[in-house]
Amino acid sequence: MEFLYFIAAILFAIIVYALVSYFRMKKAVTPLTQEQFIEGYRKAQLIDVREPKDFAAGHILGARNIPQTQLKQRHKEIRSDKPVYLYDQNGARAGRVAIYLKKQGYDQIYQLQGGFKQWTGKIRSKS
Repeated sequence: MEFLYFIAAILFAIIVYALVSYFRMKKAVTPLTQEQFIEGYRKAQLIDVREPKDFAAGHILGARNIPQTQLKQRHKEIRSDKPVYLYDQNGARAGRVAIYLKKQGYDQIYQLQGGFKQWTGKIRSKS
């Protein structure tokens, strides 16, 4: 019986953590459809938060690569007075990056819904 209480407590903690993360992300970033993203990203800072090998394989034309793993060292490369358009492969990393940037004082943060795998616009690759 104690084991069941232990499992229930762990499941409860996971659910609470997921809900808190969801609401923090929702507060930090505005999700955009591809059409909305295209309308605004040329006037903003377009940041690909994937790893360099993924960026090299293909990225949205005009994007800069600042991987999530390097963000703490490189976030000052992103201006806080201009909109920031983020994307990753499927949407999870960009949300975490948005939460971090929000904590650093950025307030115009947008994310491509579905990430790069859903993108049908122009891309550039090194191959």
